Amino acid sequence: MRKYAQVLLIIPFIGMCVLLPIANRIEPYILGMPFLLFWIVLWMGLSSLVLFIVYKLDPTNEGSEYE
Repeated sequence: MRKYAQVLLIIPFIGMCVLLPIANRIEPYILGMPFLLFWIVLWMGLSSLVLFIVYKLDPTNEGSEYE
């Protein structure tokens, strides 16, 4: 399980840091935002989703008081 979590946690890092130079452009506009801004906002949301998935898959969180 731990290896799956580590792989999932690397995905947002790749999207935000490694692929950012590829997305560094203004055109096209998506939802009224330049593409680079949209890319960053998209990966912020996807990072939250990945963290939620890792939290749910972690067996040490069973019976947590926050569920």
